[in-house]
Amino acid sequence: MSNEEKSFPKTSINWYPGHMAKTKRLIMENMNFIDVVYEVVDARMPYSSKVRDIDNYIKGKPRIIVMTKMDLCDKKETSKFISYYEEMGYKVFPVDLEKKKNLNDLIELTEQFMQTKMIERMNKGMNKRKIRVLVVGAPNVGKSTLINRLVGKKVVGVGNKPGVTKDLNWIRIGETLELLDSPGILWPKLEEKEVAYNLASLTSIKEEILPINRVVYYILSTLKKYYPEKLESRYGIRSITEDTYEEALEVIGKKRGCIVRGGCVDYDKVYAVVMNDIKSGNIEEITFDRIENVVF
Repeated sequence: MSNEEKSFPKTSINWYPGHMAKTKRLIMENMNFIDVVYEVVDARMPYSSKVRDIDNYIKGKPRIIVMTKMDLCDKKETSKFISYYEEMGYKVFPVDLEKKKNLNDLIELTEQFMQTKMIERMNKGMNKRKIRVLVVGAPNVGKSTLINRLVGKKVVGVGNKPGVTKDLNWIRIGETLELLDSPGILWPKLEEKEVAYNLASLTSIKEEILPINRVVYYILSTLKKYYPEKLESRYGIRSITEDTYEEALEVIGKKRGCIVRGGCVDYDKVYAVVMNDIKSGNIEEITFDRIENVVF
C-alpha cells in the first residue's frame, strides 16, 4: 500500500448537517417562484465544489454556472472544466469578484435567458416583473460575495468559513432581478477522496470533519504535485512524503514563526498558517481539480 493510500483511506464521509437537508427542502418549495438558477462553484475546484444532486431539486430551471474566484485559480486547468461544462450544454460565466468585472454582463445574460418568457407574459397582458434568481452552491464558494457585488453594497454576511448564511433570503438587485440567497449545501456522502479533501482544503466543509493534520498534508502534497515552485517559495520545502511530513512542518514552522517557548515548533500553528494561506487567497493561481482525474 502506498503512502498516499495510507494517508487518505478510501472511505465515505457521512457528514450531512440537518440544516442542509432543510435548505434543500425549502429550495424545492420555492422553485415554482424561480426563473433562473445561479449555480456557484469555486474556480479552484470546479468539479469538487459542484453540488452533485442539484438537478434533483431545481426542477429543470434555466441555469448559469457562475464560476467565482477566477483571480485565484490556475486558469489553464480551470478553463478545461469550463470547456467541458459548456460542451455538456451548460452556460458558464467566470467572474473575478475582487475586481468586480463583467457583473453587468451576468445580468444581461440572465435577461437573455428570460427574454422569450417575458415576451410571452406581455402578450398575455401580464405585468412585467423582476426576474427571480436562485443563488445556490456549496459552502464558501462565494455566493454572498457575488450577491454583494451585484447589489453594490454589503447586504449579506461574508466569511471564509462555511455556515455564514443561515436562511433563504430574497434580495432585490436594481429594477431587474430578485435573488433568493441560500445557505451552502453539499450531498449526503463524500465518497470521492480527492473531492472530500479539496472541499476541506478550500474550507467548504468545517475543519473538524477531517483531521486537520491530514488536510494540511493533502494541501502540501497537492502543491508539490502540481505547483512545486509555490511550495518552495511559500514554505521553503522542495518535497514532502509521509515519512518527511514532520520534518516539513518543522521547516514551515521555523520559516513562519510558529515557535513556542523553548524554541519548539507549534504544529497547530503551522496547520493554521497553511489553512489560512489557502482560505485567504495568499497562494494564487492554483486549481486542485484535474479534469483527467474525475468521472462525471
